[in-house]
Amino acid sequence: MPVQPSSASSPAPRANHLIAPPDAASRQRFEAARQAFRGWFVAQAMPLWTTAGVDLAQGGFAEKLDAQGRPLDEPRRTRVVARQLYVWSVAEPLGWPHDTSGVVAHGLDFLLHRLLQADGTFASSVTPQGQVVNATFDLYEQAFALFAMATVYRRKPQAHADLLDVSTRLLTVLRQGWGHPVAGFEESRPRTLPLRANPHMHLFEATLQWAEALRDSQAPNVVQAPWWALADELAGLALQHMVQAPSGLLTELFDGDWRPMPGDDGRLVEPGHQFEWGWLLIRWGLLRERPDALAAAQHMVALAEAKGVDAQRGVAINAMDTDGAWRDAHAKLWPQTERIKAWATMASLGSDTSAVSRSLDHCSAAMSGLMGYLARPLPGAWYESLDAQGGWSPEPVRASSLYHIVCALETACALSLTPA
Repeated sequence: MPVQPSSASSPAPRANHLIAPPDAASRQRFEAARQAFRGWFVAQAMPLWTTAGVDLAQGGFAEKLDAQGRPLDEPRRTRVVARQLYVWSVAEPLGWPHDTSGVVAHGLDFLLHRLLQADGTFASSVTPQGQVVNATFDLYEQAFALFAMATVYRRKPQAHADLLDVSTRLLTVLRQGWGHPVAGFEESRPRTLPLRANPHMHLFEATLQWAEALRDSQAPNVVQAPWWALADELAGLALQHMVQAPSGLLTELFDGDWRPMPGDDGRLVEPGHQFEWGWLLIRWGLLRERPDALAAAQHMVALAEAKGVDAQRGVAINAMDTDGAWRDAHAKLWPQTERIKAWATMASLGSDTSAVSRSLDHCSAAMSGLMGYLARPLPGAWYESLDAQGGWSPEPVRASSLYHIVCALETACALSLTPA
């Protein structure tokens, strides 16, 4: 699709200043890795996905592209429409020199008029024409709808006040229909088990996005309060029930009382989620002035690096057990992006040059590892997975992965190498 130069400059990513300066070599490595990452996004990713990934004829966004960059005809999921809305909402601040407001409006139209259901929740998937394919309630899909709406609202709150109304209604529906008696949410009615950490993690992300957006727009406290309350609740759920003593690792699957499932299910750890929860808990801990959360999150990130990264391939693996034994040595793309986010944020907590430099070096290594995935022959595409022997998966390119990539880039670009 044709693109026009932006008529108004977008704000730069918010700076996250260091406490202490890094050493010169660490700074140079990080700046070079970040520049290469941003260059790929602007010169390769956005041209491909703006043309092949936006479906102007039918609506919404392509779910996948084949090896030649052709969109595959598949039902449209809420999570992908929402993730692509996020991408186009932050593309201009990250260096894409074209106005994205038209694509954002295109995505919002599909989200609000084809995926939003009469009860205030979002369908899991629909046809391009809006016929529901999967009506099953999925907490994961609701989380990403909230995240996308918060991101769009955060950019232009006055133009998107309706998104606050839709999101507040959804939050009320979730509380009333699926609220868990301890904390968090059930995932079905009647209850099915296990309860999962993953959708709660993304709901935590969405809740923080709304809380920060409303704070930035100076919304009244009564409007902000439900979002801060849920963010606090989900942080507490993670710290009190999901992080397992004595390992310090966060597990994935739980019974109805938020205890780890028995057997192997209760010992499952995904290093990518370990990094991602660490990033979110640092973000929350700074906002809420919770040094206990910061300490736990820093420990989680360090454990994920020490136990969940294959030094030979330079990548984070898919899964391990609470004792550190690897369960799945394959390495999907998305854990590499979470490693970038975690270490970029960790750098801002470093108390001295050595700590800052160490975090920057880990972040640079993670960006270097990710760039291998981004070297697929089709410019702007990527490999979804690296196997244990170092071979790339030939599967189609998933649009859903672009959110992971761009969120990592946004986090890395928000890090200012000048101490506050």
